Amino acid sequence: MKKLLNLLTPRLLGLVFLVLPAALGTVYYGGFAADRYVSHTVIGVKDTAGGGGSMGGVASLLLGGSAPTSYSDTLYLENYFRSMDLMLRLESRLKMREHFSHAGADPLYRAWSWMSQEAFLDYFRNRVEIARDEFSGLITLDVQGFEPEYAQRLAQAMLEESEDFINEYSHRIARDKMRFAESEVERSRKNLDAVKQEVLTFQNRYKLLDPTSQAAAASSLTAGLQAKLAQQEAELKALQAIMQEDSFQVRTLKSQLAATQAQLEAERQRSTGGNVNGSQLPALTIQYQELLARAGFAEEAHKAALIAMESARVEATRKLKTLVVIEPPTRPQEAQYPRRLYNLLTVLAIAVMFYTIVRLMVVTIREHQD
Repeated sequence: MKKLLNLLTPRLLGLVFLVLPAALGTVYYGGFAADRYVSHTVIGVKDTAGGGGSMGGVASLLLGGSAPTSYSDTLYLENYFRSMDLMLRLESRLKMREHFSHAGADPLYRAWSWMSQEAFLDYFRNRVEIARDEFSGLITLDVQGFEPEYAQRLAQAMLEESEDFINEYSHRIARDKMRFAESEVERSRKNLDAVKQEVLTFQNRYKLLDPTSQAAAASSLTAGLQAKLAQQEAELKALQAIMQEDSFQVRTLKSQLAATQAQLEAERQRSTGGNVNGSQLPALTIQYQELLARAGFAEEAHKAALIAMESARVEATRKLKTLVVIEPPTRPQEAQYPRRLYNLLTVLAIAVMFYTIVRLMVVTIREHQD
């Protein structure tokens, strides 16, 4: 231990913890660190179906309204920017491995040919910075590249792929709705046909076109007979007051009154207790009205299903979402990374800190040994 402490002289500690880190930092940031350019863009998602979206959400919030309607879309989009699927699409379009593996001799920020897909996905995520505004739902996207033109092209390709993605999942939902609407139309059509067939079977079985109309006609006839009977009774009382009971006029009117009463009783019996193929007319009227109500309900349900299917068909064919580009991908003129002076000063500060700690430890140990 004593020999080791004798070796740890201030000169050696300064060489290891101060001079060597400073030299390595200077060599790396002066000759090996590759410039990284950043393309900046700001985007949002707008729902063309409901008029919502990030921009509409901003106006709504400024006016005291609710949160943006496409807030969930921005969350989907933010996660898609970090997905394997997007990385593979960009690789096939822009050859990202080839670009990021030719970053000069920079050993820290270049991609390597032996990287797996998962490793390169992590590398890709580190080259993309995503920030989402919780208030407006807008997404700020900063994409790095070793060339300014490539950084801009990469950011533009990400926007194009993300718009395709957000429309594809919206259309997938719309297609599912359309398939469900089509099944509902088919089901409602079969139900309507079945109810119509029941109405037709009822009419053929009882030989009645409309029991309700027939019952109404019978009721009207009964009312007419009642009125006629009342008139005849009044006339009979008037004649009896001035004529004998056995007079011709009185006997004739009595005969007419009896005939009217018989006819009225017959019509009442037919309306309330008469049989039509073994069933009473009131019961048939109730059954027929129930069938008509079911047919009307089935027809309305079929119309609603047709309207829903047409709406779903329109949604499945038109553009439901659109990517609102607030600020197009910029073409950087100067490298944003690495921050050479800042990083070199950081290395020196850490080196001084470690040198001070180790120097104090060595001095403390020596004092305790003495």
